[in-house]
Amino acid sequence: MIPTEHPITEDDIANFLANTPDFFERHAELLSSVQLSSGHGNRAVSLQERQAGMLREKIKGLETRVVDMIRHGQDNVGIADKLQRWTCKLLQTAQARDLPAAAAEGIVTEFQIPQAAIKVWGVNGIFSGERFASGISSDVQTFAASLSAPYCGVNSGFEAVNWLAEPALALSVALIPLRASAGAPVVGLLVLASPEPERFHSDMGTDFLARLGELAGAALSRLRPQPTA
Repeated sequence: MIPTEHPITEDDIANFLANTPDFFERHAELLSSVQLSSGHGNRAVSLQERQAGMLREKIKGLETRVVDMIRHGQDNVGIADKLQRWTCKLLQTAQARDLPAAAAEGIVTEFQIPQAAIKVWGVNGIFSGERFASGISSDVQTFAASLSAPYCGVNSGFEAVNWLAEPALALSVALIPLRASAGAPVVGLLVLASPEPERFHSDMGTDFLARLGELAGAALSRLRPQPTA
Protein backbone atom coordinates (compact mmCIF):
# COMPACT_ATOMS: atom_id res chain seq x y z
CA MET A 1 0.00 0.00 0.00
CA ILE A 2 1.46 3.32 -1.07
CA PRO A 3 1.51 5.79 1.84
CA THR A 4 -0.25 9.07 1.21
CA GLU A 5 1.77 12.24 1.09
CA HIS A 6 -0.47 13.89 3.69
CA PRO A 7 -1.93 11.41 6.24
CA ILE A 8 -5.56 12.02 7.20
CA THR A 9 -5.85 13.72 10.58
CA GLU A 10 -8.65 13.80 13.14
CA ASP A 11 -9.40 17.37 12.06
CA ASP A 12 -9.83 16.16 8.48
CA ILE A 13 -12.33 13.54 9.62
CA ALA A 14 -14.18 16.06 11.82
CA ASN A 15 -14.38 18.57 8.94
CA PHE A 16 -15.59 15.88 6.56
CA LEU A 17 -18.40 14.81 8.91
CA ALA A 18 -19.36 18.43 9.64
CA ASN A 19 -19.55 19.23 5.93
CA THR A 20 -21.23 15.97 4.93
CA PRO A 21 -24.41 15.84 7.03
CA ASP A 22 -25.90 12.95 5.02
CA PHE A 23 -22.94 10.62 5.69
CA PHE A 24 -24.70 8.81 8.55
CA GLU A 25 -27.88 8.59 6.50
CA ARG A 26 -25.96 6.56 3.92
CA HIS A 27 -24.15 4.59 6.64
CA ALA A 28 -26.78 4.30 9.37
CA GLU A 29 -25.28 1.03 10.63
CA LEU A 30 -22.31 2.96 12.00
CA LEU A 31 -24.49 4.78 14.53
CA SER A 32 -25.18 1.55 16.41
CA SER A 33 -21.78 -0.07 15.86
CA VAL A 34 -19.57 2.79 17.10
CA GLN A 35 -18.90 2.31 20.81
CA LEU A 36 -18.01 5.22 23.10
CA SER A 37 -17.43 5.74 26.79
CA SER A 38 -20.73 6.49 28.53
CA GLY A 39 -19.19 9.36 30.48
CA HIS A 40 -20.29 7.62 33.69
CA GLY A 41 -17.86 4.83 34.50
CA ASN A 42 -16.27 2.42 32.03
CA ARG A 43 -19.46 1.19 30.35
CA ALA A 44 -19.44 1.47 26.55
CA VAL A 45 -22.50 2.79 24.73
CA SER A 46 -23.42 3.44 21.13
CA LEU A 47 -22.99 6.84 19.54
CA GLN A 48 -26.76 7.32 19.63
CA GLU A 49 -26.93 6.56 23.37
CA ARG A 50 -24.04 8.92 24.08
CA GLN A 51 -25.70 11.72 22.12
CA ALA A 52 -29.00 11.10 23.95
CA GLY A 53 -27.18 11.21 27.29
CA MET A 54 -25.45 14.48 26.40
CA LEU A 55 -28.78 15.94 25.31
CA ARG A 56 -30.40 14.90 28.60
CA GLU A 57 -27.59 16.60 30.54
CA LYS A 58 -28.02 19.76 28.48
CA ILE A 59 -31.79 19.77 29.06
CA LYS A 60 -31.23 19.26 32.79
CA GLY A 61 -28.87 22.24 32.86
CA LEU A 62 -31.39 24.41 31.00
CA GLU A 63 -34.17 23.34 33.38
CA THR A 64 -32.00 24.37 36.33
CA ARG A 65 -31.37 27.77 34.75
CA VAL A 66 -35.08 28.29 34.12
CA VAL A 67 -35.90 27.42 37.74
CA ASP A 68 -33.23 29.89 38.92
CA MET A 69 -34.61 32.61 36.65
CA ILE A 70 -38.15 32.03 37.95
CA ARG A 71 -36.94 32.14 41.55
CA HIS A 72 -34.95 35.35 40.98
CA GLY A 73 -37.96 36.88 39.22
CA GLN A 74 -40.21 36.02 42.15
CA ASP A 75 -37.63 37.44 44.58
CA ASN A 76 -37.46 40.69 42.58
CA VAL A 77 -41.25 41.00 42.58
CA GLY A 78 -41.27 40.45 46.34
CA ILE A 79 -38.66 43.17 46.88
CA ALA A 80 -40.56 45.57 44.63
CA ASP A 81 -43.76 44.95 46.62
CA LYS A 82 -41.95 45.64 49.91
CA LEU A 83 -40.41 48.81 48.53
CA GLN A 84 -43.80 50.02 47.32
CA ARG A 85 -45.43 49.40 50.71
CA TRP A 86 -42.59 51.23 52.46
CA THR A 87 -42.80 54.18 50.05
CA CYS A 88 -46.59 54.37 50.46
CA LYS A 89 -46.14 54.49 54.22
CA LEU A 90 -43.82 57.49 53.87
CA LEU A 91 -46.27 59.25 51.54
CA GLN A 92 -49.07 58.68 54.03
CA THR A 93 -47.13 60.09 56.99
CA ALA A 94 -48.93 63.37 57.67
CA GLN A 95 -46.50 65.00 60.11
CA ALA A 96 -42.99 65.70 58.82
CA ARG A 97 -41.46 65.11 62.27
CA ASP A 98 -42.76 61.51 62.17
CA LEU A 99 -40.96 60.68 58.92
CA PRO A 100 -37.58 59.47 60.30
CA ALA A 101 -39.24 57.01 62.67
CA ALA A 102 -41.66 55.85 59.97
CA ALA A 103 -38.81 55.27 57.53
CA ALA A 104 -36.69 53.30 60.01
CA GLU A 105 -39.59 51.25 61.37
CA GLY A 106 -40.82 50.49 57.85
CA ILE A 107 -37.41 49.17 56.82
CA VAL A 108 -37.25 46.90 59.89
CA THR A 109 -40.77 45.59 59.21
CA GLU A 110 -40.74 45.22 55.43
CA PHE A 111 -37.16 44.07 54.84
CA GLN A 112 -36.62 42.10 58.06
CA ILE A 113 -33.65 44.21 59.13
CA PRO A 114 -32.96 43.71 62.87
CA GLN A 115 -32.08 47.35 63.57
CA ALA A 116 -32.31 50.69 61.76
CA ALA A 117 -31.71 54.30 62.72
CA ILE A 118 -31.82 57.64 60.90
CA LYS A 119 -30.31 61.02 61.67
CA VAL A 120 -30.84 64.16 59.60
CA TRP A 121 -29.01 67.49 59.68
CA GLY A 122 -29.64 70.94 58.28
CA VAL A 123 -33.28 70.71 59.34
CA ASN A 124 -35.79 73.50 59.84
CA GLY A 125 -35.35 75.12 63.24
CA ILE A 126 -38.65 73.80 64.54
CA PHE A 127 -37.20 70.27 64.32
CA SER A 128 -33.78 71.01 65.81
CA GLY A 129 -34.78 69.60 69.21
CA GLU A 130 -36.04 66.30 67.81
CA ARG A 131 -34.08 63.15 68.54
CA PHE A 132 -33.43 62.51 64.83
CA ALA A 133 -31.70 65.91 64.52
CA SER A 134 -29.55 65.81 67.66
CA GLY A 135 -26.39 63.99 68.72
CA ILE A 136 -24.80 64.30 65.28
CA SER A 137 -21.09 65.12 65.30
CA SER A 138 -19.26 66.93 62.51
CA ASP A 139 -17.17 63.75 62.03
CA VAL A 140 -20.30 61.74 61.19
CA GLN A 141 -21.46 64.40 58.74
CA THR A 142 -18.04 64.48 57.08
CA PHE A 143 -17.95 60.68 56.89
CA ALA A 144 -21.45 60.51 55.37
CA ALA A 145 -20.57 63.17 52.79
CA SER A 146 -17.51 61.12 51.77
CA LEU A 147 -19.60 58.07 50.86
CA SER A 148 -20.11 57.86 47.11
CA ALA A 149 -22.03 54.60 47.68
CA PRO A 150 -23.43 52.82 50.74
CA TYR A 151 -20.87 51.14 52.98
CA CYS A 152 -21.53 47.46 53.69
CA GLY A 153 -19.34 45.39 55.97
CA VAL A 154 -18.24 44.72 59.52
CA ASN A 155 -18.86 47.25 62.24
CA SER A 156 -15.42 48.66 62.92
CA GLY A 157 -16.53 51.06 65.62
CA PHE A 158 -18.52 53.55 63.54
CA GLU A 159 -19.86 56.41 65.64
CA ALA A 160 -23.25 56.29 63.89
CA VAL A 161 -23.82 52.73 65.16
CA ASN A 162 -24.40 54.24 68.60
CA TRP A 163 -27.68 55.64 67.28
CA LEU A 164 -29.11 52.11 67.33
CA ALA A 165 -31.11 50.77 70.25
CA GLU A 166 -28.61 47.92 70.71
CA PRO A 167 -25.27 48.90 69.16
CA ALA A 168 -23.49 45.92 70.75
CA LEU A 169 -25.55 43.60 68.50
CA ALA A 170 -24.47 45.36 65.30
CA LEU A 171 -21.84 42.98 63.93
CA SER A 172 -22.41 43.91 60.28
CA VAL A 173 -23.79 47.23 59.08
CA ALA A 174 -24.92 49.18 56.05
CA LEU A 175 -24.33 52.94 56.20
CA ILE A 176 -26.40 54.74 53.59
CA PRO A 177 -25.98 58.45 52.84
CA LEU A 178 -29.28 60.27 52.38
CA ARG A 179 -29.75 62.63 49.46
CA ALA A 180 -32.89 64.29 48.18
CA SER A 181 -31.85 63.27 44.66
CA ALA A 182 -28.87 61.77 42.84
CA GLY A 183 -25.92 64.13 43.05
CA ALA A 184 -27.52 66.31 45.75
CA PRO A 185 -25.67 67.05 49.03
CA VAL A 186 -25.86 64.46 51.79
CA VAL A 187 -28.45 65.52 54.38
CA GLY A 188 -28.51 62.49 56.64
CA LEU A 189 -27.40 58.92 57.29
CA LEU A 190 -29.37 55.69 57.47
CA VAL A 191 -27.84 52.91 59.56
CA LEU A 192 -28.91 49.29 59.10
CA ALA A 193 -27.46 46.59 61.35
CA SER A 194 -27.57 42.87 61.95
CA PRO A 195 -26.10 40.47 64.53
CA GLU A 196 -25.13 38.21 61.60
CA PRO A 197 -21.51 38.99 60.56
CA GLU A 198 -22.24 38.26 56.88
CA ARG A 199 -25.67 39.95 56.55
CA PHE A 200 -23.96 43.04 55.15
CA HIS A 201 -20.63 42.38 53.44
CA SER A 202 -18.23 44.24 51.17
CA ASP A 203 -19.01 42.11 48.10
CA MET A 204 -22.76 42.68 48.09
CA GLY A 205 -24.41 44.97 45.54
CA THR A 206 -25.36 48.43 46.80
CA ASP A 207 -27.64 49.68 44.00
CA PHE A 208 -30.82 48.83 45.89
CA LEU A 209 -29.51 50.38 49.11
CA ALA A 210 -28.60 53.54 47.20
CA ARG A 211 -32.17 53.77 45.81
CA LEU A 212 -33.47 53.25 49.34
CA GLY A 213 -31.31 56.16 50.48
CA GLU A 214 -32.57 58.39 47.67
CA LEU A 215 -36.22 57.63 48.50
CA ALA A 216 -35.67 58.25 52.20
CA GLY A 217 -33.71 61.41 51.45
CA ALA A 218 -36.46 62.74 49.19
CA ALA A 219 -39.14 62.05 51.82
CA LEU A 220 -37.05 63.64 54.58
CA SER A 221 -36.58 66.81 52.53
CA ARG A 222 -39.83 67.95 54.17
CA LEU A 223 -37.77 68.51 57.34
CA ARG A 224 -35.48 71.06 55.71
CA PRO A 225 -36.17 74.78 55.47
CA GLN A 226 -38.52 75.46 52.59
CA PRO A 227 -37.69 78.22 50.13
CA THR A 228 -39.86 81.31 50.44
CA ALA A 229 -41.91 82.50 47.49
